[in-house]
Amino acid sequence: MTNKRKKTKIAIKRIIGICLIFIILLGLCAFAANTKLNRVKIICSNNYEIVTMTSKTKVSEILEDNHIILLPEEKVEPDLNEQISSGDIIKISSKTEEEKVAGVAQTTTNISEEDIVNAYKAITERIIVEQEKIAFETITKDVSNSSEEVTNDVIQEGIEGIKEVTYKVKCQNDIEIEKTKVSEKIMQEPVNKIIQVKAKVTSRTAKSRKEAVSDESTKVVPQTSSKSSLALKVKGKTPIVKTMNTSAYTASTCGKNSSSSGYGITSSGAKASSWYTVAAGKAYPVGTIIYIPYFQNKPNGGWFLVQDRGSAISNNRIDIYMGTYNECINFGRKNLECYIYK
Repeated sequence: MTNKRKKTKIAIKRIIGICLIFIILLGLCAFAANTKLNRVKIICSNNYEIVTMTSKTKVSEILEDNHIILLPEEKVEPDLNEQISSGDIIKISSKTEEEKVAGVAQTTTNISEEDIVNAYKAITERIIVEQEKIAFETITKDVSNSSEEVTNDVIQEGIEGIKEVTYKVKCQNDIEIEKTKVSEKIMQEPVNKIIQVKAKVTSRTAKSRKEAVSDESTKVVPQTSSKSSLALKVKGKTPIVKTMNTSAYTASTCGKNSSSSGYGITSSGAKASSWYTVAAGKAYPVGTIIYIPYFQNKPNGGWFLVQDRGSAISNNRIDIYMGTYNECINFGRKNLECYIYK
């Protein structure tokens, strides 16, 4: 009796299971019968075509099912929110420039459509040439020999230089948006300002210097007066600063006989004077004043006048007239800084 009951229960369970499966199958058939599949063609912006069977009717959902994402510069027809039916076509294409601008304008609250249109205008390039100033430097030269009392003399005033700079400029809507230097050319070199720090001349120093001058029997011209007169002539003028190869000469080294009428006479017609006369090249006219800091402690204070020429004198050389041959030999030849006042 027990076995029969067990068999009966198993049979009942089988019948119930078969019924449930049958009911589920009927439900699926009914669902499939009620679900309509649409045949839709999708044309991409690169003209690639996709034909899909879908139960969806909304354009955005159909694109999503086919893993298609619209780029910012693309548009779709019909609109993403529209419903379509079987046999319809979804077309994806690139936006026109006007549509891009309109789209940006709609999503931007503080920018007008006109501003956005201007942003798409062409960028133009042009070359411009501008003149710019070059700053001069200030050079201080201390020749005071550590004196307690000093004065500052402006030996040379500073002058700004000029350079011509070429730029490439990019403009949009007549507004400069980029400026790049292409090249530059120096039109005028700057002239450095030179300040000389030297010992202050006191009454005692001046007296000592005057005594030294009186002891120099070889001096033809009173040197103190020549210094002050030459310095006063060029006061306020800007010199040319140049390093010159400097040597010395005297009347006996000029190839003239001491009994000759031209003995000791310069090419300017004036009699040569020690610590005063200089022979220079033709680039420096007779009457050019030259200040040489190397001789600042000499009776003439370092001031000379171009009065003579020489066959071996070039524009980079000067010859200083001295009273004796021994002085010339002792001096030798030196490269000295010269301040030339033409």
